[in-house]
Amino acid sequence: MPGTERNATNPDAAVGAPNVLTEIRGRVLLVTLNRPDSLNAMLADAGGLLRDAVDMAAKDAAIGAVVVTGAGRAFSAGGDIALMEKVMSAGAKWENFSGVVTGGREFALAVRACPKPVIAAVNGAAAGGGMGLALSCDIRWASEKAKFSQGFAKIGLHPDWGSVYVLPRLVGVSRALEMMWTGDPIDAAEALRLGIVSRVLPPEQLLPETLAFAERLAQGARFALSEIKRSALASLTLSLEGALEREIDAQERCWNTRDAREGIDAFIEKRAPKFEGR
Repeated sequence: MPGTERNATNPDAAVGAPNVLTEIRGRVLLVTLNRPDSLNAMLADAGGLLRDAVDMAAKDAAIGAVVVTGAGRAFSAGGDIALMEKVMSAGAKWENFSGVVTGGREFALAVRACPKPVIAAVNGAAAGGGMGLALSCDIRWASEKAKFSQGFAKIGLHPDWGSVYVLPRLVGVSRALEMMWTGDPIDAAEALRLGIVSRVLPPEQLLPETLAFAERLAQGARFALSEIKRSALASLTLSLEGALEREIDAQERCWNTRDAREGIDAFIEKRAPKFEGR
């Protein structure tokens, strides 16, 4: 069902910002990188607009999940090469380009802080910072046409947008180094095999299936999903004992919610639960 477009920095606006569009689809916020002619290459405003969209979803009780995708045939080609050329020609001052890179930090931290699922629907090429953008999301689904590459070293640069944190944790340090050192692309099937994405779909099915999955999560026990996300992320730095303690604490918090009572009652009564998110 068509939703209502809203500006990523102004929820009351009728149309989204030029480079990042937001649209409500049921209880899902669809966020679309909107520079298709440049393969959704990112300018300095990208990170802030994406951060604002995620923050908006986090605060809006009507939204239960976020899907991030790209307009046209690419997810994102990463940093805009035309912008890089312009900055280099003007004296190569770091401060004239740094916003593109620091925006990745803003987005990654917003996703980490968001209590709701953030899902990347990778519809085409995800290169450089574009791959980092996908990696910073909680879950990644991909089109059969998607390709992933860490092409930074090919132009003398360093991975960004969260790549150096997430990629080694997904594929191991050795495989991550190989991808980052060579910049060689991998296709969707290899990304699935390596665990970079969790599902690969025909191009025409990617967005509808991802939105349906996000809606399913949005209709779920929101408090429990939030606690699960926090626990899974915390487990990356916790000891076994610390993780076990967190499980118990989180389970107690979930036990005391209305959703837990409703979920248990619905299970006993053999009916679908109606969660309220509290």
